Amino acid sequence: MDSRRRTVAELVAARWGDHRPGLWCEEQVLTHHEVAAGAAARAALLADLLPPAAPPHIGVLLDNTPEFPLWLGAAALAGAAVAGINPTRRGPELARDILHTECSLLVTEKSHLPLLDGLDLPGTRLLVTDTEAYTALLAPYAGAEPDPSRATPADRVLLYFTSGSTGAPKAAICSQGRLAVAGGSLVDQFGVGADDVHYICMPMFHGNAVIADWAPALAAGAGVALRRRFSASGFLADVRRYRATYFTYVGRAVQYILATEPRPDDRDNPLRLGFGTEAGAVDAAAFERRFGVRLVEGYGSSEGGAAIQWSPGTPAGAVGRAGPGLAVLDPATREECPPARFDSAGRLLNGDEAIGELVNRGPNPFEGYWRNPTAEAQRNRDGGYWTGDLFYRDTDGYLYFAGRTDDRLRVDSENLAAAVIENILARYEGAAAVAVYAVPDPVAGDQVMATLAGDFDPLDFAEFLLAQPDLGTKMAPRFVRVVERMPVTATNKIHRAGLRREGFRCVDPVWWRPPGEHVYARLTAADTAGLVAEYRARGREELLGR
Repeated sequence: MDSRRRTVAELVAARWGDHRPGLWCEEQVLTHHEVAAGAAARAALLADLLPPAAPPHIGVLLDNTPEFPLWLGAAALAGAAVAGINPTRRGPELARDILHTECSLLVTEKSHLPLLDGLDLPGTRLLVTDTEAYTALLAPYAGAEPDPSRATPADRVLLYFTSGSTGAPKAAICSQGRLAVAGGSLVDQFGVGADDVHYICMPMFHGNAVIADWAPALAAGAGVALRRRFSASGFLADVRRYRATYFTYVGRAVQYILATEPRPDDRDNPLRLGFGTEAGAVDAAAFERRFGVRLVEGYGSSEGGAAIQWSPGTPAGAVGRAGPGLAVLDPATREECPPARFDSAGRLLNGDEAIGELVNRGPNPFEGYWRNPTAEAQRNRDGGYWTGDLFYRDTDGYLYFAGRTDDRLRVDSENLAAAVIENILARYEGAAAVAVYAVPDPVAGDQVMATLAGDFDPLDFAEFLLAQPDLGTKMAPRFVRVVERMPVTATNKIHRAGLRREGFRCVDPVWWRPPGEHVYARLTAADTAGLVAEYRARGREELLGR
């Protein structure tokens, strides 16, 4: 990336006059020049539509259609910010996201209009992209040329919601300068060039798709191919159709791709790299074996306060080496956790003391949350940026992801990390996907519950647990929920909040270990009633379903 281009607006304007194909979506193809022209037209429209006294914020409630990157470019040129609106939100929650980010305009499409029925959105004007009225509104601005001069590196360009297990999502701020630097950094890290094609199949309302996929393509002058919504069955066909060389992923997307029927020609594809988080070492290795494509697991807190880069020599399962300022701290004592110890098979032996929260005690680019000083103070405290993510560090300084702070369980006064238990349960032959989370204990603390997608045999599972040398005495699940498909959020992350809320009172089959038993039995209605009565007798019934 040209170091003189310090804003996203400059990167958008740089594509003016570039007549190579630059954007693909289904049957539509736009050149880089047409993308820049489309962004310029929308920026000119914005100058006329945005109220002068309101924050220059545009809500975008769209699937991954060409309009999404066009409005990102338009916002950058206009010195405005895009708030990505999550279409899986409903009713008051959806209205809250739009109103909280003070969006004067909401750009959407016909298929999402039912989501807005009955919502009170005062001061918000609706633009529906696939209508004649929208085309007519844009027509007078068709001759606009991109002018990046009004933008500065400090201008907000993104307001993207970070998911949380409790409370309303927080709108993290990303400036033009930070997004331009992030894109350029990934260009340098992965050698992205103008001939690359970035396949964007993750939703663009989420930071991953914009920061890790769209931004480096923009910085390098590479092409972008859009998938309206992620499809595991359509992944390889799209990659071949668009000649895609790079893609990003989050959550369980890789697992869903691996679950598709293998074919002898799976390695016949142009991909050279996948970049993302939470694929896991086992799935990453399986993906490379099957498709001949290396997956690079990276880490960056959604808010930008800490990042870890993979480098050659990084051990299997590790994210990368701790950079300056990064430390794993015990949240209770604020002291650094001791290094992790492993057995000869590489299994963690001292997770209870080695796992802590990743904290950046050095400079960081966190730019805050929109209108949420309380949440900002929770992140920035005690002289560091607290990521909310659990890690452990080996003696060589490599960091291993161990889950979120809200994924920590406390069982019989012992702290456990859900991700560590998940890694163990993932070895079970019948497991296609595993999620581990806390349900309340009727007396105090938590009990371990697991949801397993795949084939489950209670006797085999009990024997499997007994054979795992690194399964601590408190780690075996008390409850196992068996599902055909793991419930996920719109960004393909496991829907842990929903699983925790439903607990063992759910519609799916649940197996449990009654007190004093080591084998699993089917949880019956009578068992459930007895459990609820026990919670009620101890004054803890209200904790169920939270």
